[in-house]
Amino acid sequence: MITFVLSLVALVVGYLVYGRIVERVFAPDDRPTPAVSMADGVDYVALPGWKVFMIQFLNIAGTGPIFGAIMGAMFGPSAYLWIVFGCIFAGAVHDYLSGMLSMRHGGAGLPELVGDYLGQRTKKVMLVFSVFLLLMVGAVFVYSPALILGKLCGEGLTWVYAWCVIIFAYYFLATLLPIDKIIGRIYPLFAVAMLFMAVALMAVLLVKWPSLPELSDGLANMSPASGPIFPCLFITIACGAISGFHATQSPLMARCIRSERQGRPLFYGAMITEGVVALIWATVSMYFFYGGAAEELGVPATLQAPEVVTTVSQGWLGLFGGALAILGVVAAPITSGDTALRSARLIIAEFLHLEQHTVRKRIYICVPVFAVTLAMLWYNIADADGFNVVWSYFGWANQTLAVFTLWAVTVYLTRKGKPFVITLLPAMFMTSVCTSFLLISDNAFGLPAAVGYVVAAVVFVLSAALFALWYRRRKPAAGAKG
Repeated sequence: MITFVLSLVALVVGYLVYGRIVERVFAPDDRPTPAVSMADGVDYVALPGWKVFMIQFLNIAGTGPIFGAIMGAMFGPSAYLWIVFGCIFAGAVHDYLSGMLSMRHGGAGLPELVGDYLGQRTKKVMLVFSVFLLLMVGAVFVYSPALILGKLCGEGLTWVYAWCVIIFAYYFLATLLPIDKIIGRIYPLFAVAMLFMAVALMAVLLVKWPSLPELSDGLANMSPASGPIFPCLFITIACGAISGFHATQSPLMARCIRSERQGRPLFYGAMITEGVVALIWATVSMYFFYGGAAEELGVPATLQAPEVVTTVSQGWLGLFGGALAILGVVAAPITSGDTALRSARLIIAEFLHLEQHTVRKRIYICVPVFAVTLAMLWYNIADADGFNVVWSYFGWANQTLAVFTLWAVTVYLTRKGKPFVITLLPAMFMTSVCTSFLLISDNAFGLPAAVGYVVAAVVFVLSAALFALWYRRRKPAAGAKG
């Protein structure tokens, strides 16, 4: 528990200190934001700062900081290091700069930003890649909450199917209607439920103060069956450390912020908050797997992530508290899935130059988007291992998207003569992670872990060399300003 407390303090200090440094690098000013200069009453709507924070937090906090943290905790105390350092120096930087850059470009979506800084060919790749990822998010984040709710209602898949239909119908309305009609009204309530869940579980941990694996015990892999710590841990715990999906969500709120100076608490702060949630669930899970909590609750320590969530929430927080906690866990994926599909609609609309003020033109895009998502959802349900396969590809695609975003922001900072090292190092590291994971994953090439380590080192050095070559040829003009 000492490692947990120190990690919690580190996240708060990281926001106060490093968050300020990153903010100074970008240098927000008083120019009109898209919410003011491009207001349309549908997607560009100025919202209060507290509401933007709640929506941004729920947009990015899907099942990743919960399920990912639960699965990542199986690796042992090394999960703490990745959540803390990944969140402060990679994830929060990624979210803040991608959101602020979108604001500077009129609320542009991720493919547009990548095209501006990495070239039009890369833009086309990113368009397909990001839309496909968002549709996977929609499918995965229908099935995972439906699975939890269905099991609470009864045995068998009938209730799971019923909840899939209900959630899918809600997604369609949330994607189609103006952002302040559904999302702006119900998200704050869901955010309160999720924050209650995190605070309540943390309070139980502090009261119980269980004996858990600490960093002082070493960083040995406590679950070799989950794969090697590098790179598997860095793919498993995504949303609680760094997630490319977030860069597709930040433009939604970049269109709703009244002032650039709100960016640090609303983008960087939301990611730090998600890191806290991941840290709490990682600690809960270590207690469950390795500290005797499973035995205390009368269940086997081999339960899967959704079962850990419901068992711990109900066992520790009672009927009412458990219900609120489960609501928070269920709300997280639902409120990420609907905005994922909304982002897909906006990205496609930007590419087709199809205005979205008219309901009919929104429907033109929504129908095919939901048809493809429904096909992915059906595969999740129909195939016994469908969800695990889709989740595996989602995890890799998620982090690969972060790689593109980090490189795009690095180019932006370089062109503006700003300290680009704050994104260059995370970009190089995540490039190595994603490349090596693709090589060693059983769902990809399945090569030995040693091969992945060698390739990761080569990719890290090669990416540094290629950037240095590009930098020498395209050195920014002195005195360039953002």
